[in-house]
Amino acid sequence: MSKRNQQILLINRPKGMPTEADFKWEEIPIPQPSEGEVLVKTLYLSVDPYMRGRMNDSKSYVAPFELNQPISGGVVGEVVESKAPGLEAGDIVVGMLDWKKYQTVSAHGVKKIDPTVAPITTALGVVGMPGLTAYFGLLDIGKPQPGETVVISGAAGAVGMVVGQIAKIKGCRVVGIAGSDAKIEYLVKQLGFDAAINYKTATDLRAALKEACPNGVDIYFDNVGGEVSDAVMTLINPHARIPLCGQIALYNMEKVAIGPRIQPLLLINKALIKGFIVSDYAERFEEGTRQLALWVKEGKLRYEETIVDGFENTIQAFLGLFSGENLGKQLVKVAEPSKR
Repeated sequence: MSKRNQQILLINRPKGMPTEADFKWEEIPIPQPSEGEVLVKTLYLSVDPYMRGRMNDSKSYVAPFELNQPISGGVVGEVVESKAPGLEAGDIVVGMLDWKKYQTVSAHGVKKIDPTVAPITTALGVVGMPGLTAYFGLLDIGKPQPGETVVISGAAGAVGMVVGQIAKIKGCRVVGIAGSDAKIEYLVKQLGFDAAINYKTATDLRAALKEACPNGVDIYFDNVGGEVSDAVMTLINPHARIPLCGQIALYNMEKVAIGPRIQPLLLINKALIKGFIVSDYAERFEEGTRQLALWVKEGKLRYEETIVDGFENTIQAFLGLFSGENLGKQLVKVAEPSKR
């Protein structure tokens, strides 16, 4: 085993877009597990937009990252040494762990995954948190019905592309909004979206949406917020449902711009808008994971991953989220499993 261990700390509260100067790489010893713990080698780690909010010292649905402490997030790792029943060296596990190459964790803090069922990276993507977010947000809040129109912002991201495919499974017309022509082509030609719009090149986004949604918008799955959402909201139908998942367009603003007042649109259309966090559905994760895995196996649900190689490139991968560099789930590959 390599004797070199590293971790990534948050050392500043970013103002606007984070920079490399807000983080610190630190050499640390490889720890030894105590009773009930396992030593885990990080194989893949997830970078996600919500992490930007945790870098602020403000109240939210989850505690902010502490300064001068490791950042944490979704990690797939390999058990190197175990002092816990039910886990042994070579097992592949997933959990919310620190950004470290090696770490000890309670056996209760990780879940064993079967690498023969699906690639291990999917535990951080299509059958992990992003997939579950799409599944519960669309089905529980959106309640799609055949023939309805579903619009998704951030449609080429890890959550958005799953939302769109589930909506197609449910018989809906699906319109995606993304930020490059390549992503638009992918959504329509590869994932079967009925239409897709490049918000960066559309001269009149509302007009483009109106053309793509001739019967209005029944469900708007909002991953982005900002001006994109302002445009969509003008086209919602009576009794529209709006799962509010993310607001990536606003995360790096030091002062949030005042946009259109949407309350009249909600009132007139008797529409529902509901913010949600995937952890709200923790008791139903097994249901969601089982169904997502089945759709993947049946070929009904496709996924994409953008994988950056090297622990040293983690921050670069994270920052790339805010310029739309990723297609699908953004991951960092840290190491190879010992068993292939």
